[in-house]
Amino acid sequence: MSWNTSPCRRGAFALCFLGLFPLSGPALAQTAAIASGGETVTVAGIDNILIRHPHAKGSLILLTGGDGRLDVGPNGQFRSGADNVLIRNRDAFAAKGYNVLLVDKGTSLATAVDTMAGLKRPVTIVATSAGTPRAAEGLLKGARPDRLVLTSGFLSQGSGPSRSVMAMLGSPRLLPPTLVVHHRQDGCRFTKPAGVAPFQAWAGERVTVKWLEGGLQTGNPCRSRAHHGFNGQDAELVSLVTSFAGQ
Repeated sequence: MSWNTSPCRRGAFALCFLGLFPLSGPALAQTAAIASGGETVTVAGIDNILIRHPHAKGSLILLTGGDGRLDVGPNGQFRSGADNVLIRNRDAFAAKGYNVLLVDKGTSLATAVDTMAGLKRPVTIVATSAGTPRAAEGLLKGARPDRLVLTSGFLSQGSGPSRSVMAMLGSPRLLPPTLVVHHRQDGCRFTKPAGVAPFQAWAGERVTVKWLEGGLQTGNPCRSRAHHGFNGQDAELVSLVTSFAGQ
């Protein structure tokens, strides 16, 4: 299906009723990143990027770290966050057989989940670093994904000096089946490995924890090319996420 034509033509009626429309507008700078096979869509009035798989096993919703901005433009292009571990693996997630939604700042996660559920369940929210409290906020505001993945997360008070998923939710009752992926040598002061055990004890059987070791450490310990961003371990991370999403 070509998304350069009207969204209500050529069998796209389901997406029309879901409020998922490609955008038009001036071209971004040539330096903008692009999602291969991706299209710019609107979800509750915010520009996002959707990569559709023709025979999807399910759908993934990716929440970047930092300030949450992707600065999405037309035709699947975006100007921020391309090096984030989840965003840089966008095409790898799709290649594993999933629809993938790259979420820009301000998007309603409840609407995003409902929209992607209209394409293919199960729907898994995958959040990393500062995206993990945004995932918790989404759950508090009514998002009901089938599964949740938290990587390098702000999990508990032991994680560091910032709001945590555990503190925000108060009770684990809103957690769907949840996978935590954390690096044993994560040096970021907001996502200390010591924060994992309290979160696991609090969440109980709702959570599964997978630890990674090794890889590469470069530069700022809170950035994507450090252990915090699973540098050198992209394929392993993608496999863990998609295996869990497909359960």
